[in-house]
Amino acid sequence: MKNKKANILVIEDDMAICRGLLDVLVFNGYEAEGSFDGKEGFKKGLEGKYDLIMLDVMLPNMDGFTICREIRKKKPKQPIIMITAKGSEDDIIAGFKAGADDYVPKPFSLRELMVRVEAILRRSGKNIGDEQIEYLGIFFDGKTLNAKYQGKIIEMTRREMDIIFYLYKNNDRIVSKKELLSSIWGYQNPDIETRTVDIHMLKLRKKIIDLTNIQSFIATIRGEGYRLEL
Repeated sequence: MKNKKANILVIEDDMAICRGLLDVLVFNGYEAEGSFDGKEGFKKGLEGKYDLIMLDVMLPNMDGFTICREIRKKKPKQPIIMITAKGSEDDIIAGFKAGADDYVPKPFSLRELMVRVEAILRRSGKNIGDEQIEYLGIFFDGKTLNAKYQGKIIEMTRREMDIIFYLYKNNDRIVSKKELLSSIWGYQNPDIETRTVDIHMLKLRKKIIDLTNIQSFIATIRGEGYRLEL
C-alpha cells in the first residue's frame, strides 16, 4: 500500500471495464472514482482534485479528446492517460496533441497499465523543463510552455519541453530511448514496449519545422538514441 494514496479519476463508458479498473486501482492502494459519461467526467475532472485522470476516447455526450484538451487548458499540469480501442498512429498522435501524458490502446495488460500509472504519478510535479534556454535561435520558455523564433510563437506541451531541456543538458552524448523513458516519463522498467517516445519525437520535430523551417533539430542515431543537432 502507498503511504499517501493518490486520487485517480477513471472516465470510461464501459461499466465492466470501468469497475474493473477501479477495483485494480483500489487493490494497488489508490483512491479511485469512476464516471461513465463524458460530460459528467469532464465536470468532475475540472472541479475535483485528482493526481491522475484515466480517460477513454469514445464517450457519450463528450469525447475524450475534447475532455483532454479542455482540462489541459484549465489545468496545464494535470496528469492524463488516455485509454481507448483506437490504436492507430493517427489516433495516438491525436491523443498526445490533445495533451495526454500517455496513451494505452486496448486490449492492455493490467501490469502494463499499472507500470504507466505509477510512472506518471512519480513524474508529476517534477518537471525538468521549467527553465529558459536559447538554442539555434529558438527561445524555449519552460514556464509559459512557449517556443519563440524570429517573432513567431508556438505552444508546446510539458512533455515536449522536458525532452528539449533534457537533450540540451546532455548534448555532449547520445540519449537512448530507455533513458528518456526513465528520466522523462519516470518508468522504473524502461524496457516496456511503447511507441511513446517515437510519437513525441515525430510531433516535436513537426512543431520545430513549422516554427523555424529547421529540418534537422533532433537527430536520430539509429540503434542508439537521440541528440540535438549542433
